[in-house]
Amino acid sequence: MKGWRTKFIFLLIVYFAGFATAIYMLAPAPEGDVHQSFDKNSALAGFQSEEFAKSFNTGIHKCLAFGKDAAWRTAEFIREKLKEMRET
Repeated sequence: MKGWRTKFIFLLIVYFAGFATAIYMLAPAPEGDVHQSFDKNSALAGFQSEEFAKSFNTGIHKCLAFGKDAAWRTAEFIREKLKEMRET
């Protein structure tokens, strides 16, 4: 009984963390030039948010495609095993 509750709480935490991250990423930028406060030698000086967003988006789409492919292969494997079990 305790196992499913722990998993449920964990899934809720992960879900809301992902939702909060999505809201943060989609929120509009504050008014004014935020990058003026950074020094040119700073680690964030070369950071380009549009490039990062494109790269992040590409990575997410690759992950989704991989997940769909893995789910499809797993489903086919399970179908084959069920078919083998029914035949014997």
